[in-house]
Amino acid sequence: MAYEIKRFPYDGTVDADGHILEPPDLWETYLEEKYRPRALRIQVDDAGYEYLEIDGQPSQRSRKGSLGLLGAMGEENMRPSPDRRYADNFPFGASNAADRLSLMQQENLEYCLLYPTIGLLWEVEVTDPELSLAYCRAYNRWIADFCRDSGGKLVPIAQLTLLDVAGSVRELERAVKDGCRGAWVNPFNHNRVIHGASVHDPLFAKCVELDVPFAIHPTFTPHAAAAGIFDWPREGRAWGEALWLRSIVQQALISFFSLGTLERFPTLRLGVLEAGSGWIGAMLDRMDAYTDSLNIKRARAADIFRRQCFISGDPDETTAPHIIAHVGDECFMWATDYPHPDHPHTWVDDLTRYAQALPIGTREKVLGGNVKRIYKLES
Repeated sequence: MAYEIKRFPYDGTVDADGHILEPPDLWETYLEEKYRPRALRIQVDDAGYEYLEIDGQPSQRSRKGSLGLLGAMGEENMRPSPDRRYADNFPFGASNAADRLSLMQQENLEYCLLYPTIGLLWEVEVTDPELSLAYCRAYNRWIADFCRDSGGKLVPIAQLTLLDVAGSVRELERAVKDGCRGAWVNPFNHNRVIHGASVHDPLFAKCVELDVPFAIHPTFTPHAAAAGIFDWPREGRAWGEALWLRSIVQQALISFFSLGTLERFPTLRLGVLEAGSGWIGAMLDRMDAYTDSLNIKRARAADIFRRQCFISGDPDETTAPHIIAHVGDECFMWATDYPHPDHPHTWVDDLTRYAQALPIGTREKVLGGNVKRIYKLES
């Protein structure tokens, strides 16, 4: 089934987590000359299948033609093929800024925050802090250029790495000056330091200084982080892995509460993306229950979350509308994830049902008001 464009019935709507498909030559073009021999590239193996080349080596995860499926939203045939090439399968608006603005106008979206696609794949296999930061810098330069002439409607978000905190602090400052409106990191860390640890405080301090949000977004994750899932039979592994991704995002989020990070930085705006939102109420209840049962003297997690955090949910969630008022309607937003194939192309119908379940004031916040406020889109 091809992607069907429909118009969303509510004005002022913002996509909090859309994606683009990067041009294959992005890193060869935007990397500093020193790193260009180590650029990310798309190559073809002896059987004719595309694979991602990382630092001169074939990727172990992004291979066997999987790159050609990255823009297959709404399609029934999800099998890799030598004839199915990444650059030949860009859906409308996935790689061209003018087309994306046209798509947004047709769907009645006011703003779209943009995140990468290939950028979600490579970090699982790169442990070199210097190269990781160089890859991030190249992408950030490109996404700022991609969004530059959109009148602010396409919103670039900078990719950072926790492998080089000092370097990411410098890159965040540079990227924000170049137009990026926030930053994101993946939910794991090769150096095994959890996200909320104090070693990352300089980055959180810079976010506060620059007054930009910091978010956690799912990516490919090391198999060692969930070895049991990757031992599943092949027919169930992809399904299980896709659902498990939410768990590692939740672990990263919990660390900001358990280590007191949000209390050290009471004006840091922290987000959780593409991991659903209906679970957050139960998690906050459990964190506060442990605080009470262990007699820990600290602020309640639910209060901190309402004060500082935000979470993006999926249009087809059925439980989220029922817990928004309890958690706090200023904390929720939604996203299309366009054009990734693991989210339904029927988001307009799904989000319409979602929105109709919300009181008018809450609806306005969740559909767009919260993103505009948190990312200062209209300042």
